[in-house]
Amino acid sequence: MVIGLTGGIASGKSTVSSLLKELGAYIIDVDEVGRDVVEKGEKAYNEIVDYFGKEILLPDGEINRKALGRIVFSDSSKLNKLNSITHPHIIDRVKEIISMCKAKGIEIIVVDAAILIEMGLYSVCDTIWLVSVDKDTQLHRLMERDRYSYEEANNRIMAQFSDEKKSRYADLIIDNNGSLDELKEEVKRQWNRIVTECQKGRNC
Repeated sequence: MVIGLTGGIASGKSTVSSLLKELGAYIIDVDEVGRDVVEKGEKAYNEIVDYFGKEILLPDGEINRKALGRIVFSDSSKLNKLNSITHPHIIDRVKEIISMCKAKGIEIIVVDAAILIEMGLYSVCDTIWLVSVDKDTQLHRLMERDRYSYEEANNRIMAQFSDEKKSRYADLIIDNNGSLDELKEEVKRQWNRIVTECQKGRNC
């Protein structure tokens, strides 16, 4: 079974992903895949440098992700351009990893992506889990965790689909406005449900 795990930035999605990994799931971290496909020498790297210029590069020639982030998160047309370059490469890589996992007999695979819906990755998943949190909590966490200004934090939140929009695709919504213990309990409950389904031969 392939679980698509999504949630807005600072929603607690990464915590849920870590909990699922502890329980035995194989995690495909799409952020990590995204970093891999823009490494020096990759096709996406060349396309990004051609469009955005060498000003976004670090001294070693790798892409300065923070500098690029400042550009695209303040200009939606440039964000759309970046996404149009990177997303097809990311999707292809994720499909390859899923195929390898299935060939090895791995039963529960989690595709962990903040923009799972936006980039169309939900289409490779059997079920979609959305980690949901209110916007004030998101803003507070982002400003506290990443030292963003209010404007920077808000820009990043607004660059993603709202939870309301994502919920139209979700088979399960995990509310993360409560405590960590409550979150752990809910994730464990849902994991046990999925394992039971797999044992009955559904989608696995």
